[in-house]
Parts: sequence; structure tokens; C-alpha cells
Amino acid sequence: MTTQSDPATNEAEIRRLIDELASALRAHDLDAAMSAYATDVVSFDIEPPLRHVGAEAKRKNWERVFAAYECPLGYEVCRLAITVGDDVAFAHSLNRLSGTLKNGARSGGFWVRATMCFRKLDGRWVIAHDQVSVPLDLTTGAALMNLQP
Repeated sequence: MTTQSDPATNEAEIRRLIDELASALRAHDLDAAMSAYATDVVSFDIEPPLRHVGAEAKRKNWERVFAAYECPLGYEVCRLAITVGDDVAFAHSLNRLSGTLKNGARSGGFWVRATMCFRKLDGRWVIAHDQVSVPLDLTTGAALMNLQP
């Protein structure tokens, strides 16, 4: 018998949440994207500052992305791995953002490393923390945006 605390069920729910988030991002559907996040989400995004606290701060991050790119946005999740417990879980993946910039230039995109931490609140999984990063060349301090998985 499958229950809500069944690891396979939890993993399937988290995969569905990540798929729904990716679809919302591709469509520039900010409200649908934000439904994936806890109200007190803490995000370590690729933009300053070092830490973004709360859903409103995360919303502003996605607003800036949507302001830079035409719709639809290219958003790919690759090599997704999920570890689940009864009410907490984490996932990591390589994600690619691409598309046509508002100035008309086509961006082939760039890959980032993504980690998401989830909590189950009122029977529903939400993203409580995320971190997005790009590798760094330690000798120059430059972000390495051209790496491929």
C-alpha cells in the first residue's frame, strides 16, 4: 500500500513540482512559478545579494529574468537527483537557461548548478531553500559560463 510517507510517492511529487516549476518558467507564468516556493524561502541565487529571503525576494529574481528574455524561456533540467524523507527532501541538477533576449539577441544559454531543499507543509511539498551557482576560475575570478554537462 502506498502512503504519503512512501519514498517513491514523495519523489514523484517532488519531480512533478520541479516539472511544473520548469513549465511555469518557460511560460513566464510568475504566479505558477511562485506556488512552488515556501513563503519563507531562502535563496542563494546567482545575482547579488548573497542571500534572498522570502517569497517576495524570489519573485523579484524571476521578474528580472522574465524582463530580460522573450517568452517562451528555454529552461532545461538535466541529471536530476532527489533524496526524500517523510517531510524534508533535497534535489540537485544541472539547469540551462536560454532564449531570445528582449533586445532580439538569441542566447544559447548557460548551465548552472542547482540545489533545492524541500519541506512538506500541510501535505504539500514546497521549496524552502535553493542555491544556484556557476563554477569559478580561481585564478581570474571569472565565472565559467561556457561549460557543458
